[in-house]
Amino acid sequence: MAEFIVDRFNLPKVYQEFLDQWQSPAQRQLYLEAYQQGRQSFIPGLLPEQAVALTGQETLAILRRRWGDRLEIALDPAQTDPDHPPAQLPTAIQSPVAGQPDGRWLKQTNMVGINVRTVGSFWHIVKYALTLPQAQDSIHILPIWEAGVVGSMYGLSSWELNPEFFSPELADLRPELNTIDKQLRAVINILHVMGKTVGMDVIPHTDRFSQIALAFPAYFEWLQRQDTIIVDHSAELHREVEYKIFEFLAKNGPAVAGDALPATAAELFGANISEGRRLRLLFGPPKDHAGREARRVMLVRHLYGYGYEPAPGTMAPPYRGLKVDNRNEARIVDAVGQVWRDYLITKPEPMSRVFGPLGRYKLYERLDDNRHWAIDFSRPRQAVWQYVCDKYAQVQRRYGFDFMRGDMAHVQMRPAGVPDTIDGYYDILGAVKNYIRQEQGVAYFGYFAETFLAPRNVMTYGEELDHLEASDADTTLGDLQSTVVGSKEFLQRFNAYLNLLETRSCAPCFTLMTADKDDPRFDEFYRQGNGLRLFIGLFLTSMSSYMGLGFETRDVHYQPAPNEHYSKLFVFQESEGPKATHGSFVWGKNGHLYSLTTRLRLYADHIWANVAGRPVRWLIRPDALGESKLLAWTHADDQPDYLFVANGDVDNGIASFGLPLIPGVDPMAPWQCQFSTADYVSDRDQTLIFNGKHYKVNSLAPGEGRVYVRSH
Repeated sequence: MAEFIVDRFNLPKVYQEFLDQWQSPAQRQLYLEAYQQGRQSFIPGLLPEQAVALTGQETLAILRRRWGDRLEIALDPAQTDPDHPPAQLPTAIQSPVAGQPDGRWLKQTNMVGINVRTVGSFWHIVKYALTLPQAQDSIHILPIWEAGVVGSMYGLSSWELNPEFFSPELADLRPELNTIDKQLRAVINILHVMGKTVGMDVIPHTDRFSQIALAFPAYFEWLQRQDTIIVDHSAELHREVEYKIFEFLAKNGPAVAGDALPATAAELFGANISEGRRLRLLFGPPKDHAGREARRVMLVRHLYGYGYEPAPGTMAPPYRGLKVDNRNEARIVDAVGQVWRDYLITKPEPMSRVFGPLGRYKLYERLDDNRHWAIDFSRPRQAVWQYVCDKYAQVQRRYGFDFMRGDMAHVQMRPAGVPDTIDGYYDILGAVKNYIRQEQGVAYFGYFAETFLAPRNVMTYGEELDHLEASDADTTLGDLQSTVVGSKEFLQRFNAYLNLLETRSCAPCFTLMTADKDDPRFDEFYRQGNGLRLFIGLFLTSMSSYMGLGFETRDVHYQPAPNEHYSKLFVFQESEGPKATHGSFVWGKNGHLYSLTTRLRLYADHIWANVAGRPVRWLIRPDALGESKLLAWTHADDQPDYLFVANGDVDNGIASFGLPLIPGVDPMAPWQCQFSTADYVSDRDQTLIFNGKHYKVNSLAPGEGRVYVRSH
């Protein structure tokens, strides 16, 4: 086995030894030179927590030595002002997929998801990216906007970027990057230089009392509550809300003294008052975050006095039909003494959920004045669709995003499933993707859907894949991450996803871990087999993969750790209760996993030019019954050079098995072992010889992934 490929860096397996190695000038220089001189696509041996702790000067110096003038182009003020984007970006900072005709490239990308709260700022994404190889070529940034009442990143409060993510360090280094908007644009430019595509979240809802909902009451559904009774949820209730908001403005005056007030509610919410002016009247100037928040709280208190609330978002059939949850534990008293209530679905099914902090855009008119909570899908509310598409198109254009992750893409509210005729008003997430591609001319813009490929009628009406195809999703998250590696469920689900990959236009993803699964409830999924997850995710080149930040050093938890150890808990920003966090994200200390992860990435660097994008030929597929744990694949073209073998059983080895004849390959040419995730490969298995029937393998260690190369 060609150990020199991955072991020339003398990687330890103990976390403290990695920390110590980086402090050694000689070892640190070895790691840095490998990256700066282009021998490696990432800095080996640089722990994620060390990467984000690099000074800004160190980071720029490292990048400059690797990328030269391209870094300066990425930071050029002419290329970092989102308010005045250039008509044509310089080639050096264009998207790595700018030449692609559509978003199908997403079906083979290896994505890494980053919750910015775990690293601290947009600028720190660049530092973390120094630890990612070229094989992990896409970065998905979790929501970037000001957060709502519980600090949830998925309950955006406004279209202003979250001020938490501003980097004073970057502003000191580059005074021209003195706003968070400029910093995000610069960061995406740099990530493009590093060969990474970058994705944003597209969210079909906001915080229930977002500045967006209060500035556009007609774009949301409203209800009126008196204690535990919904007294009104009529279709046009937003008109009463508009009047009450105007009443608030007339009573309290404009947020900015001296601004002229409109004469009527109809004028305030009419087409002649721009969104910018309306937001300024209600809340104040965009950069006054504290002032806007204070005005929003005042306005919510005013509406609360009349019982008006946006209807909360829901998940899973039947979606519609709300009632107040009258249990005492569902009663919430806020900091100013206002009493809020949770809601329930009146006729729930097993997965029915109400998301109290969120309000979904009202995309269609209602039947019979909404008496029975029924939607009229034949009457899309076109102004709302246009608003949502325009806003996300502006975000893409301002910052240069390459793809979107569609949040809650599993929401499909039509009881009859996908309609006979699919038009541009079928799904809002698909509409955003197509608007950016077609109307904005970003042909390569892709759509990665957040769905879990649940059984029929569980998370959506009908089949999720039908819905995803109808909404033009390129790929979807799936739910391999919530299975134990090697279990029957894992193998059966993996097999099913491969069938979908080969037969449907929307491709499932091989997901290792996500921010939504990195919390104590899911510890059991990551106690074993993580190296095998990454082995398959990297080298199954016809299938995309997704890895949440922190996976590479995640500790093994047999009992729940404090919340600060889980990236999921940083989606929220709560100081009390089960989701509370105190202090910064705590990186795992799993040196063994990090050593294996680094070896895998080093080997991927070694072969990536020869394997990237190649279609796969399965020799031994995941067992549809979940009984056999053995996996083997090569490439489907005329001259496959690599043979990948994996043992899905993380507890037991597999002894004495055969790998079948590979079509089109001279069976007399031996295969040499070049890489293994295990510490040892026996001499008998260093070379595979065809015995006239198959290639005999003597043993495969528990959870081992192994690569053979063909001798020529």
